[in-house]
Amino acid sequence: MTSVPPDLTPPRPVDAVVIGASAGGVEALGLLLAALPPGFGAPVLVVLHVPPQRANHLAQLFGARCALPVVEAQDKQPLRPGTVYLAPPDYHLLVEPDFCVALSVDAPVHFSRPAIDPLFESAAAAYGSRLLAIVLTGASSDGSQGLRAVRKAGGQAWVQNPADAQVPTMPAAALKAAGADAILSLTAIAHTLAGLTTQAPVPPDNVLRSISS
Repeated sequence: MTSVPPDLTPPRPVDAVVIGASAGGVEALGLLLAALPPGFGAPVLVVLHVPPQRANHLAQLFGARCALPVVEAQDKQPLRPGTVYLAPPDYHLLVEPDFCVALSVDAPVHFSRPAIDPLFESAAAAYGSRLLAIVLTGASSDGSQGLRAVRKAGGQAWVQNPADAQVPTMPAAALKAAGADAILSLTAIAHTLAGLTTQAPVPPDNVLRSISS
């Protein structure tokens, strides 16, 4: 059994994981996604800043190393546990209140589309305290505002230690703006994430009211 890093209290179960990365992110995500075990109990949504021509090959690249299916997210697609969803080129990746994908062509954020902040903010609104957000290596401040939204909603925030990141700007900016529940090396993030246990997401209030009526 993988031990929890000493600076991280045992993480709460989560219903979804959102990850943001920029420069250096292909290598970081390759390691992180490869650590996820078959049957991982939550959907994993990823925004990575890369040129569109390279993004077209990411699902195949990560899928070759990951025990989970890795797909390019599609609009209105229901989110399923044990699947990795990548933001497609030139679209923001969002989470709807009914736990489905929404793709947006709204203006770039921090000069990026897809951007990390819209994913984190929409996922925080949908999942609340049952969300885990992770900021990895990168060269912008994207993700900082979204991480604040996650923490405000009661979700968990992990940030790659800037000293461990290939490019420290983005994790350092996230820590300055939002703080974190854990500041970990990439290896520690991978090991701890792989050990998470999850439960089925709680239906939205309107669904609960419909069931009880």
